[in-house]
Amino acid sequence: MQRLLKACLIAGVLATAAPALAQMDARTLADIKTELGSLSASITALREELVTTGASGSADATGSALARMDAIEAGLTRLTGKTEELENRINRVVDDGTLRINDLQFRLTELEGGDPVAAGDAPPLGGSAPAPDPAAPDDGAADPAPELAVNEQSDFDRAQAALDSGSFRSAADLFAAFAQTYTGGSLTAEAQYLRGEALLGLGETKQAARAYLDSFSGAPSGPVAADALYKVGLSLSQLGQMQDACVTLGEVGRRFPEAPVAAEAARDMLALQCR
Repeated sequence: MQRLLKACLIAGVLATAAPALAQMDARTLADIKTELGSLSASITALREELVTTGASGSADATGSALARMDAIEAGLTRLTGKTEELENRINRVVDDGTLRINDLQFRLTELEGGDPVAAGDAPPLGGSAPAPDPAAPDDGAADPAPELAVNEQSDFDRAQAALDSGSFRSAADLFAAFAQTYTGGSLTAEAQYLRGEALLGLGETKQAARAYLDSFSGAPSGPVAADALYKVGLSLSQLGQMQDACVTLGEVGRRFPEAPVAAEAARDMLALQCR
């Protein structure tokens, strides 16, 4: 009876795990695949026990239990396949996005007069997720909002105040220092974006395009990602890189169809006669 209860619990795990797959990143998918392997081993052990002890119990009960095990195992197989499919899709998106960002960085480095080869490749799209802490308790609660480092908010606010007052050079320098000090912080992508705004105010379009690209590549699904990608495309058009501008502006509508800037990107593509 306890074994049958365990089988029912496994079935419950499978039923509740499936809807969460769409929200899992590559790191979590690897964890899920490990758990699926453990579940598969448990199911195999239960099946062997049912078959071994079947002679001493009711044949109908044993047959019914085995049928349920077959259904659970089939569900596990389907879930494993979906997990692998989702992992492959994530990897393709990351690879494609990283290649596009590398291409844009190569072209921007050329425009800035630097050595594109020496600049190296960009990190994978979105950066790498930190490894989970095995000692951390898992109470099932949602992850809390990331905590800001000491002085992080005040440093950001100081740079923002310089930008709001029209002190573009000061703002650009402060946001650059902020991005270096708080690399990977929750406000870093926004700081890079606002640094682009400050540089644009100074008429330094090439440097602004680089800052917008750094903002987008650092947080490609963050709150300013759509605006940053749009500004990359707009800056490229101002630099005369029409083909790259059209491709980048097209990506805005493809990646962020609901964002307000998607409509602006579409209008700019018409104005630039993008094909």
